[in-house]
Amino acid sequence: MQADTDGQFVVHNPWTAEVAFEVTSTGETRVDAIAREAKASFYQYLKTPGHRRAEWIQGAAAALERARGEIVEAMIAHIGKPRKAAEMEVKRSVAFITACAQHLHTLGGQLLPLDMVPAGAGSIGFARRVPYGVVAAVTPFNAPSNLLVQKLAPALATGNAVLIKPSLEGTRIAEMIAQAFIAGGVPEGLVRVVTGDRAEALALAAHRDVDLVTLTGGTAAGDALARAAGAKRFLGELGGNSPNIVAADADIEDAVKRIVPSSFEASGQQCISTQRIIVEAPVFDRFLDLFVEATKRLKIGDPAGAETDLGPVVSRRSADRIAAMIDDARALGARVISCGERRDCVIPPTIVVEPPAAARLIREEVFGPVVVVLRAADVDDAIRIANDCEFGLQGSCFTTSLATALRVSDEVRVGSLWINEASRFRLDNYPFGGMGRSGVGREGLPYALEEYTQLKFTGMRGV
Repeated sequence: MQADTDGQFVVHNPWTAEVAFEVTSTGETRVDAIAREAKASFYQYLKTPGHRRAEWIQGAAAALERARGEIVEAMIAHIGKPRKAAEMEVKRSVAFITACAQHLHTLGGQLLPLDMVPAGAGSIGFARRVPYGVVAAVTPFNAPSNLLVQKLAPALATGNAVLIKPSLEGTRIAEMIAQAFIAGGVPEGLVRVVTGDRAEALALAAHRDVDLVTLTGGTAAGDALARAAGAKRFLGELGGNSPNIVAADADIEDAVKRIVPSSFEASGQQCISTQRIIVEAPVFDRFLDLFVEATKRLKIGDPAGAETDLGPVVSRRSADRIAAMIDDARALGARVISCGERRDCVIPPTIVVEPPAAARLIREEVFGPVVVVLRAADVDDAIRIANDCEFGLQGSCFTTSLATALRVSDEVRVGSLWINEASRFRLDNYPFGGMGRSGVGREGLPYALEEYTQLKFTGMRGV
């Protein structure tokens, strides 16, 4: 991706280095007009009944299914996502949109017993959930379909207007998805794409007609958008550095089988990709040997290939950043096992063994095909290592002990924890979100429907 001073951006295919497409930034002046138009559309359609909004969302799912092949090819060419991962992502997006329409009927309210307060005797009150208004949805490149519909579908289903500000690399895919929603029946004024980079995102967040800001992205970006948003509602699924604990009593072969793809598929470019593997000392050497052996079997190559496990990372800039983090760990004395050679944007699966606590790979989110393997004296030490990090998005623990599983569930500070499954595993019907510097708010159904609505009370005297 390359930018000039006139708001023109060139996005390159990370595998071939050819120009994939060009983006013209919306610009801050046009953002102002778009936000005002979105607020007008919100009021225009505010009284649309729920069954009609459900029809829109169901229609969007059908339209996205029709566009699935085109979107898959765009993912391969624009971000280098391997074909099988891209196909799975779009299929999941369609399923999520369908489920969103089905869950809309669960969004209820509450009748309140006002007569429990003396002054409320003879009155009734009720609370119901109402939309915020205009939602600014800022989305990343790495899952440009799924992470967008996780915001777009519930926000529209609950009656909001949505302004999408995708990553530069995800711009064309966002435009395809917006058109699918419009083709499915969503009024065009309720869903718009704002193109550009940081300036447009900040302008949306700060705009007086934007009522809620939602971001999936890095923690630094979350800080900047939250500051720009001010007092308005902010939802953030931010950075991660996922710990995966392997206890001494775990099924080691099964742990390896699950943690390898969690670490490296999609080139590790997922916020919940395994980054820190914390292994109890009695099984450390065995786990490491099996893990290295399994990693070397992964297929690296052209993302268009049906069997490719790892393609390139999204850009040369990202590849250079990841390589610098590996070099940092090596300079601090860590053992580095690289399962291949770097080629332009292709970073081979890399295993960094026992880097010191000062290493960037321990403190930061790598967002690449790199994991660290750390030795823990026992479960107490594993929990301490897992929590020695500002991030807390999702983690996992492999163990055959119910007591260990429950203890890790209680003590590891993450928003989601899996037992005997790796951290990158995610379902769309549980509350997903972070603790600490990993963000606020929850995605997943029916939780997202609540996040995009607020409670409104109505009281009636003398009824």
